Amino acid sequence: MIYLDNAATSFPKPRPVIKAVDKCLKKYCANSGRGSHKLAIKTAEAIYSARESVCRLLSINDTNRVVFTQNATHAINLAIMGLIPSNAHVLISDLEHNSVLRPIKRLSETKGVTFSIFATNGDIEKNILKEIRKDTKAIVSTLASNINGKEIPLNILSRIAKQKDFILIVDASQLIGHKSIDLSQNHADALCAPGHKGLFGIQGSGILVLKDNNIEPLLYGGSGTESKNDKMPQNLPERLEAGTLNAPAIVSLRAGIDTILNYELEFIEYRLKKLSMLFKERLYSINDLEIFSESNGIISFRSSRSTPSEIDNLLTARSICVRSGFHCAPLAHKTLGTFNNGLVRVSLSVFNTPSDADALYKALKSI
Repeated sequence: MIYLDNAATSFPKPRPVIKAVDKCLKKYCANSGRGSHKLAIKTAEAIYSARESVCRLLSINDTNRVVFTQNATHAINLAIMGLIPSNAHVLISDLEHNSVLRPIKRLSETKGVTFSIFATNGDIEKNILKEIRKDTKAIVSTLASNINGKEIPLNILSRIAKQKDFILIVDASQLIGHKSIDLSQNHADALCAPGHKGLFGIQGSGILVLKDNNIEPLLYGGSGTESKNDKMPQNLPERLEAGTLNAPAIVSLRAGIDTILNYELEFIEYRLKKLSMLFKERLYSINDLEIFSESNGIISFRSSRSTPSEIDNLLTARSICVRSGFHCAPLAHKTLGTFNNGLVRVSLSVFNTPSDADALYKALKSI
């Protein structure tokens, strides 16, 4: 089997991730913050260690700013619902995933929020400035498209948000683990990311990294602290971590981040760039294919002879895992002009090889 669906979930997981989850489940997987016995303390220590790993990855020094979530969608909903005020005007990019578009649409129905879409073709900064209104209060943007890998630079978003005093919420789902993200140099009120993609954690892991605790909770319940208080605690991260934390997933996230830091992000970025060039070279040599790809190990394509779903099925029969359709991002497909049938997406990880590119090429030529 050749796995080329890493933008959805990375596979295979590095050996340290598997070992860390196995050890957690066998040795200490109790309820963090809900007891003073040794297993609960061991679990709490492991979770705190994971917060430290996130801080190292993003160049921040306050572990309280790191909130653990189920996935990126959970983190994005926490940020959007908790930070954007009623009747605000919000800017989003034309490459957004439904994880951003749907919560914003919900606020437009329930809290009078309006939104405009800024173009990512051409000068992104000018395109954003052009859409600003008197009532604009926030920018919510992906840092990289899950369709073609196109980046929206954090430094541009950060500079505009700081100058205009806007709330800035960024979705780092397709960039984190692939390139360096430095929050010590770039302003962001909230950075949202999954643990199970570029960070190599297992499903059920995600992070929300906040600038401060000026945020309303989305969920209410037990926090392990202030049990006599009928309101959620004021302090982060407990304010947003209602209920039992997913210790095995968080431990996997720590192990995945530590693996990335051991590899060094510069190496991962370089390897993904080289692999992407090789895959695109192979695909461009097939005359019938139209390629959509900019960076971050994501290469999408379509054919005039077969639909994306037909190609997907034929590749699946050859034990090659890709993803076809609309990738939960219809807004991005409208932008790219692929809203009719969608695309076939090939998404790489550092563990893919040149022989994978050759196998895909041969399969597509056969198809």
